[in-house]
Amino acid sequence: MKERFTYYSPIGPLCIETEEDLICSLLFCDKELMTENFNPKLQKLITEQLDDYFGGYLFEFDLPLKPSGTEFQKKVWSELQNIPYAHLTSYGELAMLLGDKNLVRAVGGANSKNPIAIIIPCHRVVGANKKLVGYAGGLWRKKWLLQHELTNKSDLSSLW
Repeated sequence: MKERFTYYSPIGPLCIETEEDLICSLLFCDKELMTENFNPKLQKLITEQLDDYFGGYLFEFDLPLKPSGTEFQKKVWSELQNIPYAHLTSYGELAMLLGDKNLVRAVGGANSKNPIAIIIPCHRVVGANKKLVGYAGGLWRKKWLLQHELTNKSDLSSLW
């Protein structure tokens, strides 16, 4: 049974859906979802990590994920999770990591279908010329997320 709740971020509400205590969806939404019977421990964990991310203190999520998609989409989403905080990569670079530079359009299609925004950081993918292109949550959110990460990147040096 799927459970849902709404998290209020600085860039708008995020609708989070879980199944069997695994996050299967985190998307930008326009209206609040009713929270019913949501696992309070999981909701606390998700909320704490999102709060820390948006507060500039969390650079890598550690949450249970279960994105639903094709095998190819899952490979792309897995590669997205390897992009470090505040770093950019291009669709072409992702295609090369997957073993075929001709997969650029397929990578872009999989990226656009990412069901778990922010946590699976598709916002870190840009066009070949480093231009901001495509983001299901809107380019203004992509720009905000990238600026947020770059602003807080300096805090990484204090970890060593």
